[in-house]
Amino acid sequence: MAGDRNPDRLLEAESLDVGYGAIQVVWGVTLGVRRGEIVGLIGPNGAGKTTTLKALAGILPVRKGKITFENDDLTFDPPHRRVRHHLCLVPEGRQLWARMTVEENLLMGAFPPNLRPKAHQNLERIYGLFPRLKERHKQLCGTLSGGEQQMCAIGRGLMGEPHLLMLDEPSLGLAPIMVDQVFELICKIAAEGVTILLAAQNASYALQISNYTYVMEWGKILLEGPSEELRASDHVRRAYLGATA
Repeated sequence: MAGDRNPDRLLEAESLDVGYGAIQVVWGVTLGVRRGEIVGLIGPNGAGKTTTLKALAGILPVRKGKITFENDDLTFDPPHRRVRHHLCLVPEGRQLWARMTVEENLLMGAFPPNLRPKAHQNLERIYGLFPRLKERHKQLCGTLSGGEQQMCAIGRGLMGEPHLLMLDEPSLGLAPIMVDQVFELICKIAAEGVTILLAAQNASYALQISNYTYVMEWGKILLEGPSEELRASDHVRRAYLGATA
């Protein structure tokens, strides 16, 4: 079982069934994240990665199973309570407020009452991590490039002082040079002590920067293991890394 890898578990999801209306998308998913790790969740489009992250964030209800975070059962907690527990999701597609400035979007990440007193202190930390956002702090988010918007979305997530930051397809739709920069930033954030759960179609990058990886296909976990070992897996090499032999 995933949670048995280490007693220092930050997140554990057990046998999750999740869906939309009458359609079930995720079947019996079990995964765990240890404190201080980057954990990858890779798989093709439609595999159920986004659905899984939404369930962990409380955006989608869990039909069956259990979600434990820092030894607290959050299975039925709404999203705002999970944010107060410092469990934060940076969604696919950024989902910024286009007609609000960069700074206004960032401050929305500190909207919960327990985060507001340190909002401006944390804002300076975000500007230190993303100097480009400081340069554009008065600019409307809708006028930013795709890479800048992704930085803003990650920065907004960090404003929640996450103990676990979940990133859903952070490189989707970006130019190759920006993809490199985004994954470098993820490593930098992890080096500062933030635990990360990364869902990505870009398996090559995810396997390079993560400690442990889950391979998801057809709504189920197909494989899991240390990322270094999965890089040598025949299935992973053929399906995700372009190996032909």
